Amino acid sequence: MKNNFNKRNLLMGCTSSLVLLSSLAVSQGALAHGYLEVPPSRALLCRQGENKNCGGAQYEPHSTGETFKGFPNGAGGAPLQGPFDGKIASGGNSLFSALDAQSSTRWQLTEIRDRNIAFQWRYIAPHPATKHEYFITRDGWNPNKPLKRASFDSAPFCTIDGGNQIPVSGTEHNCVIPDSKSGHHVILAVWTVGDTDNAFYNPTDVNILAEAALPGGWSPVGSIAPSAPLLAGDKVKARAFSATGENAEYSIEISIDNAEEGRPENWSFKLADALNKAYPLIRAGIRDDEGNITPIKGTNKLYAQKESGVTRYEVQLDMKEDPGASMEVASLQPEYVLDKGRVSMAFAAQTNRRMDLQATLFDENNKQVGAVSQTVAEGNTGLSIDVRSAPGAHTLTLVGTTEDGRSTRQDTQSVTLIGEGAGIEYDFVFPEGLSDYTAGTKVLQPKTDEVFECKPFPASGYCKQYTPNANGFEPGVGASWQSAWDKL
Repeated sequence: MKNNFNKRNLLMGCTSSLVLLSSLAVSQGALAHGYLEVPPSRALLCRQGENKNCGGAQYEPHSTGETFKGFPNGAGGAPLQGPFDGKIASGGNSLFSALDAQSSTRWQLTEIRDRNIAFQWRYIAPHPATKHEYFITRDGWNPNKPLKRASFDSAPFCTIDGGNQIPVSGTEHNCVIPDSKSGHHVILAVWTVGDTDNAFYNPTDVNILAEAALPGGWSPVGSIAPSAPLLAGDKVKARAFSATGENAEYSIEISIDNAEEGRPENWSFKLADALNKAYPLIRAGIRDDEGNITPIKGTNKLYAQKESGVTRYEVQLDMKEDPGASMEVASLQPEYVLDKGRVSMAFAAQTNRRMDLQATLFDENNKQVGAVSQTVAEGNTGLSIDVRSAPGAHTLTLVGTTEDGRSTRQDTQSVTLIGEGAGIEYDFVFPEGLSDYTAGTKVLQPKTDEVFECKPFPASGYCKQYTPNANGFEPGVGASWQSAWDKL
C-alpha cells in the first residue's frame, strides 16, 4: 500500500509539472495572435460561416494552431519540434479540436486559379517573426486521413525571412505553387514567432485549378466554353483583364451572322480564330504534341505571353431580345377556399417557349404566402402553389425567363381567398427570411403547423442560428428551441 501510495504521489507530481510546463508554453505566446487571411485559413472560414461545426475556432481564428515551433522536425509534441501529428490544425488545444477533423468534404475549398500566389496574414497581437513558411500536401495524399507530417512535402515550397521584425498585416508573401500540385490540397502556413518558443500553424483548404506555365512562355488565362446557342445579330465578346482591371487593348468582339454560326461550337471557333488573328501575344485553341495552339469547334483554352499583361479573360454574350416569346397565366379561378388557412391553388401557365417559371402569391399586405418554381416546355402547363394565408384579396405574379436567358415575361393576376383562416398571423414560414428574424418576429413551423414568436433581446440572437445540420434552436423542433422562441 505504501509503494502504491508513493507511486500515485509521484504520478500526480509529474502531472502537475506537465500542467505547469503547458501553462508556461501558453503564457509565452498568449499575446502573439494572428491568422492567414489570403487565402482564408480553415479557422477564418469558420468565423465567416463558410465552415460549420467548428467549436471555439469560429470565435477565435487568431488563436488557433499555436504550439511549439520546429515543424516538421520530430514526431510532434516535444519542445521546439512542432505540433502532434493529427493535431496540427488545432495545435493540440482542445478548444479548437474540431479543426483536426479531416475528410474530402469536411471543409470549404478556396479555388486557386493562379500559381503565382500572394499569401497575407492578419495579426491581432503581432510578435517578431523569424520566418513564414508554406508547406503543401504531397502528391497523392489521402484527404480522408488526419493531417500528419507525412501528409506534407518535407520542405516548404516557399519561405519568407521575417528578420525577427514585427510583421505588418496585409503584407504580401509572393510565392509560386509547384506545377505538380493540382486539385484538392491543404497548404499549411506557419508563422514562427521570434520571442517565444511557439509558432502558429494555419491550414488553408484549396482547390488548385491553375495550370502550369507552358513551354514558349504561354500562360493559361481562361477558356472559351460553348454555352447557349445564338441567333443572327447576337454578339460575343472576349474581355481581357490585367492586374489593374479590364484591358480593352486585348479585348475583341464578334457578331453572329446566321443560325449556323450561332451553334455553340461554331461561335467558339470563330471567337478563338479572331483572337489569334488580332493579337500575336494571345493564343486560343488546343495544344498539340509540338506545342502548337490551334482553334477547334468546341472548348478553346486561352493563353497569353507575359508582356501582354493579360491575366485572365471573360466571355460575354450579348443576346438580342426574342420579341416572339410569350407567357401568361391560364385557368386561374377567381376564388379559392381555405381550410384552416391552407389551400393548394391550382392554375396553368401558357407559354410558346421553354421557360423557367417562378409563381408567387402575395396577400393584401404584399407578404409572400406561397411560391413554386418549375421549368416548362411550350404549351399549357399545370402549376400548383401550397398556400398558407388568411381570407382576402391576393395577387399572383408569374415570371418566366426563356431557357436561353434572352427574354423575360411577367403576368400579374388578382385572386381572392375565402373560407377559414389559420387563426394566428405570422411573418414568415420557417426558415424563409431567416436573416430578418428579430425580437417579435412570428414564424409558422410547417413541420408542426404551429406559430412561434422570437423572444426579446438578447435571446433573439438565437432565432437566426439555424442550418439543416445545426438546428438546435429551430422553433418547436430543436433541442433548445425554448431558449429562442415562444409558442403562440
